[in-house]
Amino acid sequence: MEILFVSHKYPPATGGMEKQSYELIEGMHAHAIVRKIVYTGEESYFQFFRKLNGRILSMIHRYPKIGIIHFNDGLIAAVGLWHVGYTHLRRVVTLHGLDVVFPLKVYQRFILPRFNRYDHIVAVSHATATAAIRRGIDKKKVSVIANGIDHQLEPKNNIEDWEQFRHKYHLPAHRKILVTLGRPVKRKGFSWFIREVLPLLPEEYHLVMAGPLSKEPSKVDKLLAGLPERCRTLYMLFMGYPSDQAALCTLLNDPAYDKKITHLGKLPLEEVEILLSHAEAFLMPNIKVEGDMEGFGLVCLEASACGALVLASALDGITDAIQHQKNGIQVEPENAEAWSQAIQHRWDTEGQQRYAFRKYTLNHFGWDKMVNDYAVLFKRLCQHKKRGF
Repeated sequence: MEILFVSHKYPPATGGMEKQSYELIEGMHAHAIVRKIVYTGEESYFQFFRKLNGRILSMIHRYPKIGIIHFNDGLIAAVGLWHVGYTHLRRVVTLHGLDVVFPLKVYQRFILPRFNRYDHIVAVSHATATAAIRRGIDKKKVSVIANGIDHQLEPKNNIEDWEQFRHKYHLPAHRKILVTLGRPVKRKGFSWFIREVLPLLPEEYHLVMAGPLSKEPSKVDKLLAGLPERCRTLYMLFMGYPSDQAALCTLLNDPAYDKKITHLGKLPLEEVEILLSHAEAFLMPNIKVEGDMEGFGLVCLEASACGALVLASALDGITDAIQHQKNGIQVEPENAEAWSQAIQHRWDTEGQQRYAFRKYTLNHFGWDKMVNDYAVLFKRLCQHKKRGF
């Protein structure tokens, strides 16, 4: 079995999709002969996509035993719809969420339904699969393969490490630490949580936010401010732009929240592990945003693997990652009272529940499991081809 992987989400860029693409390609070496065409940042995106058809044709001519081409997201698959010269090969697409619900009418009406031309569609969650089927993708061509997780992530329970971390970042002593991670995009619900939930919590709780945040408007921010709202929204969604950043900065500068929130910026992995290990809870308070969705919720699993108690909105693909009372707690999205009660609930203080939640996460999610599921799918497609289907 020989497979060509095509991806524009790949290291050295960082992010959940880049990680999934890398782990899939590298892991597949155990099951097949692997070829790849990936974006590495050495040229512009425009040049990468412009030259892609020619590079694929060159690759399959050089390696004539390639039987399957895998496109790692809907954007690169949409470009591939206009390619010529390799429709005789089995073609597979992975959909992650936004590449299904992206609210551009041309895309929804004329491009996404044409994905039925591909031989198979992999969705990273049941929510993503449902969204694709509702938009005209043939149900028979869709399967769900969840993303994996690094099993090397582990709790860092050393008290001295925590005290050093707390002093380094001037975190208040004797407070219950709540943690959020990630880029401030609207669907993450960060500003919503600060406005609606934080005021309901007793003073003993302190919110610690980690992730990239620009406190001053950039040149791009100023350019976006001059665009019509519709164009601005589409750009932000397409580029994964921090659409909640302005609202979040306003709140962080509000004296009412000065002693309730600490924003740390982007942290190295080792410090993230320390923070999650000693937090009262990790929060993922996602909200519904038209034209956007959380395809899976990998950060929830990473927090769980670090031993954190995960409280997450029962929304979109997050419900595939967090199983209620098995590896975390699902909370009704955009219900401030429900979030307040969930946070203040008297959870197991001796860590047995967290240990059980972490064990469930590691037992049910892993990059090896994800790769094996893809390998089974690819082998089935190869067998069908040999039988003349």
